Amino acid sequence: MSVPPSNIPAVALIMTVVNEGASMRSVLESIAAQTRQPDVIVIVDGGSTDDTLAILREYSARLPLTVIERPGCNISAGRNAAIAAVGDAAAIIAVTDAGTRLPPDWLERITAPFADPAVQAVAGFFHADPHTPFEVAMGAAVLPLVDEIDPARFLPSSRSVAFRREAWVAAGGYPEWLDYCEDLIFDLNLTALYGPFAWAPQACVAFRPRSSLQAFWRQYYRYARGDGKADLWRKRHAIRYATYLVGVPLILALGLAWGPLWWGAYLLGGAVYLRGAYRRLPAVWGYYRGARPPSRRDRLAAWLLIPIIRVVGDLAKMVGYPAGWRWRLAHRPPDWRVQPESAAGRL
Repeated sequence: MSVPPSNIPAVALIMTVVNEGASMRSVLESIAAQTRQPDVIVIVDGGSTDDTLAILREYSARLPLTVIERPGCNISAGRNAAIAAVGDAAAIIAVTDAGTRLPPDWLERITAPFADPAVQAVAGFFHADPHTPFEVAMGAAVLPLVDEIDPARFLPSSRSVAFRREAWVAAGGYPEWLDYCEDLIFDLNLTALYGPFAWAPQACVAFRPRSSLQAFWRQYYRYARGDGKADLWRKRHAIRYATYLVGVPLILALGLAWGPLWWGAYLLGGAVYLRGAYRRLPAVWGYYRGARPPSRRDRLAAWLLIPIIRVVGDLAKMVGYPAGWRWRLAHRPPDWRVQPESAAGRL
């Protein structure tokens, strides 16, 4: 049973955009169709050169929408500017991204837990919104399903998250020195202060995966560069380097020296590595919104693309991570880990 909107404090919905003209109407229409309407909407434009601003101004007459132009600002600076502009008009901040589709009850579901005054932050979820067999393979390869999530450890994407404005202040806001992985740092600081996010898996937005290997490489390179800049996940990256630079050549050498049966380790390792992606594949086909029903050839193509996508993603991370560390050593960014007694002074 959903909590009546009157039990929840005023809610602001914020997002940042740059050149989202192709998807802007879709997300604004999905906002207009919400069963619980936001009391305030603030969208920061980071310097669009297409028709994004014109579309936003058009919808300003239908929605309680304020548009802020900040050419050149990154996502963190845009989100912080949007939340600052909300001011005291709303106690709850909901965040999503352009390029998503919000189900009609998304805002109602992601804000319902705030009926409990102890709740400071709520994690929503997202699923793939594929339009091509490649995007189906991409969704299966890189996006978890809801049954894979441990709510006690989940760090939500800012495609689907909500928090109290006072929690944003206490956590020091989004880190403006970081261009990617900014929502992860913000999540870690919130959990350091308040513990795990309240879990609202039914507040689930649809998100379209990258549509080409080139776009995917760029995305994962930037993610890993962000990891390096923020000094995140050293162990995960070390395991990846060890696998590709030590494990893969070692199996090849053993096969050459002791017989090709050793190369069966590639098959065993690949099966373990890819089993999660292949398990997700039927579910992701269920979200498919292509121009025509998928053929057997489409399904085979998606099946064959999964290992390619995983390897490309790993290589992109292996290139991006040291690039982030080079930046970190050159710029010496601030310690992002929140200090509860002084964090509020950052904003």
